Amino acid sequence: MTEFYFIRHGQTEANAEGIKQGTINTDISNLNDTGKSQIKKLHEVFNISFADELIHSPLNRTIESAQILNEGYNLPMSTDERLLEISYGEWDGQKNSELREKYPRYFDKHLQDVLPDYVEVATKGETFPQVVARVKSFLLEKTLNTPDKKYIVVTHGFTTKAAALGVVEPQNPMTLPEPNNASVTKIVTLARTQEMYLEYYNREFKF
Repeated sequence: MTEFYFIRHGQTEANAEGIKQGTINTDISNLNDTGKSQIKKLHEVFNISFADELIHSPLNRTIESAQILNEGYNLPMSTDERLLEISYGEWDGQKNSELREKYPRYFDKHLQDVLPDYVEVATKGETFPQVVARVKSFLLEKTLNTPDKKYIVVTHGFTTKAAALGVVEPQNPMTLPEPNNASVTKIVTLARTQEMYLEYYNREFKF
């Protein structure tokens, strides 16, 4: 059995300002003071010494989160491009409120988040299935090559949601909201059957 603990990075200034980050990697997408505090508090209550490796997205907000989490544990760290956040194409860097006002039919009214068909108007945006496929390939590769390992995976909101979508395969992907900053999601996989299980989602440890 392979175990994956997906952790969403801490809050960024873009998160706080309601900006759709996607794959932007500028100062506004770095951790703010709240985000650093969130990850430091998670570090205090979530002992990751049981894991074999820490893998993170290449973006600065996940690198910084990973470094904070790994303080004192010194797990081997590596980067995987498949853990990048979804790219919203030309919507990256724009305010969610302005996008919702301009394109209301492409947003879920309850979650206030983009619907899968947003790519009809956001040029060069990734589709939901594309992100699910690349994250699922990451899970399967690690499962088949290292079937008994435990991984800490520091990544993004939609990327974590995509991992869960690939496991539970709901008819409507909007039934699963994105997880909160500094939350933990656990997925376990079986190499022999390639079955996957979502053990918990968006778990916030008591600080």
